[in-house]
Amino acid sequence: MKIALANDHAGFELKEHIKKYLIIKGYDIIDFGCDSSESCDYPDFAHPLAFAVENDLSLKGIVLCGSGNGVNMVVNKHRGIRCAVCWEAEIAKLAIEHNNANVCALPARFLSFEKAEKIVDKFLSSHFEGGRHQRRIDKIPIKE
Repeated sequence: MKIALANDHAGFELKEHIKKYLIIKGYDIIDFGCDSSESCDYPDFAHPLAFAVENDLSLKGIVLCGSGNGVNMVVNKHRGIRCAVCWEAEIAKLAIEHNNANVCALPARFLSFEKAEKIVDKFLSSHFEGGRHQRRIDKIPIKE
């Protein structure tokens, strides 16, 4: 499975840890940056990840910034993205089971490496339940 990663400066250290963790677990990583803790603008990295996930339905994404909110807002502007800010493993599980999330936003300033690993594991191992949840997901896009 391929996993796309994107972050800003506040998410850099945690992204690097998660990247190594996922590589050890056998995942292929596409890293959209950023590549340092030097101040940068999160949309520059989150938009390319969102385009990639929209165009490759087998691809899951993980975005990181200080609170998780900025990157979450950016990727959720994309029609094919369903991103959830996940600060607990149970939130990640429900984001997949009930919302069929394809991107997980991590609040890097509020997570230990160990907790982030648990969240990512749950995000990548959970499965969408479908049924009534699909009906709700079908109502998310604004019909023009």
